[in-house]
Amino acid sequence: MPKIEEATHLIEDKLLSWAEEFIRLLPNLVLAAVIVVAGWLLARLVRKGVGKLVGRATDSRTLRRLIANSMYLLVLLVGLFGALSVLHLDKTVTSMLAGAGIIGLALGFAFQDIAANFLSGVVMAVQRPLRTGELVETSGHLGVVEHIDLRTTELRNMQGLQVIVPNKDIFQSALINYTRNGSRRVDLSVGTSYGDDLEKVERITIEAVQGIGDLVPDKEVELFFNEFGDSSINHEVRFWIEAKGNKHYNDMRSRAIKAIKAAYDREGIMIPFPIRTLDFGIKGGEKLDSMLGGRQRG
Repeated sequence: MPKIEEATHLIEDKLLSWAEEFIRLLPNLVLAAVIVVAGWLLARLVRKGVGKLVGRATDSRTLRRLIANSMYLLVLLVGLFGALSVLHLDKTVTSMLAGAGIIGLALGFAFQDIAANFLSGVVMAVQRPLRTGELVETSGHLGVVEHIDLRTTELRNMQGLQVIVPNKDIFQSALINYTRNGSRRVDLSVGTSYGDDLEKVERITIEAVQGIGDLVPDKEVELFFNEFGDSSINHEVRFWIEAKGNKHYNDMRSRAIKAIKAAYDREGIMIPFPIRTLDFGIKGGEKLDSMLGGRQRG
């Protein structure tokens, strides 16, 4: 019995000391709870305000959500650490911060490629080098941008296949945007015979291209003779069109080729094909008919 009474007294003393400690810390507990609730409410307000503010700078929903949630978490952690400090748990706060730093460093080394893609996605979301619906070429892929997130960019190539490109590859390589400027130049290489009047060729070619329509009004059709070919004098025709898409670009190119061919046929301008001379003699320059005549006489 004495041992049981002694144990009972020990338990009662311990519970009593805990109750006294709880009563002593009760104001701090109430204050800590108020700090946590206030931090939570403030974090929600900050998230909403930051979301609206970032929305004015970029229309990227992913980036807006990332920054808003990051600020929400930051304010929430500040409130939590403030509550722990009120409860005199500063060592706990220090240990938590040290542990979080070590974990973050380890994760950074383990997932450095993912982190690089993520950071590249953040920079791309701010700079906006490409947007959904634009025709781009990057990392050896040509396609229309279907979706952009913070780690990858999804393209649909000209064959209709889905291509997912890591943002790091886009950020570190050349990017050609065929849609952003609103207009594209079409270059056509054409050749005419040496017997044609070049002034006439230039006039007929420019008129033919001007007649296809859908050209940029303030851009002139240009023609430059650039070389004496094997069987033709070659020139280049340049004209600008509105960048409505890759199909429109190819269609305008095709229309220009057909218009030039029809105009040349109508005006008697010849587009020569390569000419080759076959030499059947042992000595260069001997004609085929003379060789055949000699064999027949023999």
